Amino acid sequence: MGPATAKPAPDIDAWRRLQQQLTARGERRLVLLEGDRTCAIDWLRQLLPALPWQGGIWTGTPDNAPDDRLLPVPPQKARQWLGRELDVVVWDGWQGNSPDSLAALAGTLKAGGLLIWLMPPLEQWSGFDDPDYRRTGLDGIQHHPFAARMSAILAASPEVIRVNPEQGHGPSLPELSDPVVRFDITRTPDQEQAIDAIVRTGQGHRRRPLVITADRGRGKSAALGIAAIRLLKEGRSHVVVTAPSAESVDTLFHHARLAAGDRISADSSGTLLVLADGRRLSFLSPDQLLDRAPEAELVMVDEAAALPAYRLTQILTGWPRVVFASTVHGYEGSGRGFAIRFRQVLNARTPQWREITLKAPIRWSASDPLEPLIARLFLLSADAPEQAPAGGEIVIEPWTPALASEQELAEAFGLLVNAHYRTTPADLRQWLDDPAVISWRLTINGRLSGVLWAAREGSLSPQLAEQVMRGTRRVRGHLLPQSLANHSGFAEAASRSWLRVVRIAVGEQCRRQGLGKRLVDSAADFARANGYDGLGTSFGGSEELLRFWQRAGLELVRVGMKREAGSGEYAVQMLLGSTHGTRELITKLRHRLQEHWPILVPLYWRDLEPGVLRLMTADLATDLSLTEDDRRDLDSFAAGYRGFDLMVPVLRKVSLGRSLSRILASSDDADLWCRRVIQGWSWLELQQAGLCRGQKDGEARIRQLTGKLLQ
Repeated sequence: MGPATAKPAPDIDAWRRLQQQLTARGERRLVLLEGDRTCAIDWLRQLLPALPWQGGIWTGTPDNAPDDRLLPVPPQKARQWLGRELDVVVWDGWQGNSPDSLAALAGTLKAGGLLIWLMPPLEQWSGFDDPDYRRTGLDGIQHHPFAARMSAILAASPEVIRVNPEQGHGPSLPELSDPVVRFDITRTPDQEQAIDAIVRTGQGHRRRPLVITADRGRGKSAALGIAAIRLLKEGRSHVVVTAPSAESVDTLFHHARLAAGDRISADSSGTLLVLADGRRLSFLSPDQLLDRAPEAELVMVDEAAALPAYRLTQILTGWPRVVFASTVHGYEGSGRGFAIRFRQVLNARTPQWREITLKAPIRWSASDPLEPLIARLFLLSADAPEQAPAGGEIVIEPWTPALASEQELAEAFGLLVNAHYRTTPADLRQWLDDPAVISWRLTINGRLSGVLWAAREGSLSPQLAEQVMRGTRRVRGHLLPQSLANHSGFAEAASRSWLRVVRIAVGEQCRRQGLGKRLVDSAADFARANGYDGLGTSFGGSEELLRFWQRAGLELVRVGMKREAGSGEYAVQMLLGSTHGTRELITKLRHRLQEHWPILVPLYWRDLEPGVLRLMTADLATDLSLTEDDRRDLDSFAAGYRGFDLMVPVLRKVSLGRSLSRILASSDDADLWCRRVIQGWSWLELQQAGLCRGQKDGEARIRQLTGKLLQ
């Protein structure tokens, strides 16, 4: 046996020259390190220590880090690096490839930066058993269309530097020309405009919030930090910034320090900056901000899209001057949903709000190839297609996203991004790869205008279903049947076969024409024709969505007891039975929820928006049979002879009657009834919320509603 072939060492001088050229041009590159993982790490151990760089992270196991300067970061903590800047990201794909985290970390690289991705050879990606699949139930599948699509994009991208240390030759690094003008990070006209707008908001009229939107790398965090110091220098006493995490405002505070210069008297590394005259910029988490309610002339919300809508609304109404800054096409997948959903709140609460958009990149040049490559891989810039005018031929048909053209896939994913508060690259992977997925598309005159994504769930064995109900087993996937079995206590819910609607989207110009309902009808028809027991859905409960699913014929069977991290709303589950047995199960689920409703609402849904609560209560309402004692008490209360406190049990009972639901649907005091009777708010809380002038006024109005009920 001959001697082992020596593996080629990296050409250090060539890599240094490449880094210098990239920095001068303001560009970054993806380095695809293919082949054996051990060889790849050994190759990096020769290259990285010889290159000049400062900040870098490694996502593999800590003991395998190829350079001591690399900070080991688990991929699931990538979001904590929002707003920070790095020179090198070494992503160990052999340990798993979370699309959201990889896309997030790519955005932290500054000009001259390298994203080094360790993976098998590109031709093996479609069959690679990615460890990250286990989180989502995609492991064990032989072919992965999402990975195949990525490998095809990378293979066709000349900007990608492909290295395989097992091969007998090194990579040919790109020959880059020197720029006419060396790239430098300077303020753009966009950023100057943003700084001026923030200052005007901080000094201007009340209730005129500012919304700043931008793709990442456009300098919005820096603009916030610079403007905050200018406001303090010009007379404001306290500016507060809030964000999903303290780490995500590192860039903001860095630029605030530079702007403050020698006027700083105290600096608590990213949470408090005090100027010599006592004026201060401070960071508080969203919970701290709302709990402490500090005096502040301006509140700035960075990465606003990562916060639930109800939190943003609380901040909007809690301070007279607020600036919201958000990434539009973000790996967090909520930027566009934020822009659409929160715009409705702003229009209703503060109609004089303003918006500016930063377009020119700052952290890298306009010629940088990495950002468009990452956007293409994960469809970060996916947008809904232009909608067809009203009228025309409507076609609804089964559709397989993994077989779609790149343009059609981007348009379909764009519909989902625009319609849902949080749609991420991980959702794209699930949609393409999950064999349980069934999808439909709706076209008008051949133009894509709507999509429905459903998944097959349930059909667990009776023994497994019983274990799921008792909480001793959990099966990946099967969100709806597992939740119903475990939380509602009916094991048969997990034994039945369900078609769950995961996402549904209709183009903005085509909404309110019944097209969404037609998509749901198509899925329901398919479920009936193919032997499914029923159709179901689980979503963050808002008035708009509740009304939609009620119109589609589904019935409420469960409400989650905690707000979801993504939407900030309570999970709502609704069902439509295809068989007699399933309709009986749905009746039992609803009866159980109805029985528990008066007790559970004050315990778990005390902060639920009254409009949502009224719709849910009306959904569960039945024709009540009141006893003579109930009628006597109600009559005495309506006439003013009986106090409110003694009436709570009876009033909660009649709240689940169809008669009262009809009265509340058209009453100005519906919110008062929901808050006081069903949710158990105190008279003081109601007064502070502006729902009544006090106990006497509130009781009188509830008595009037009771009188209408008796009539």
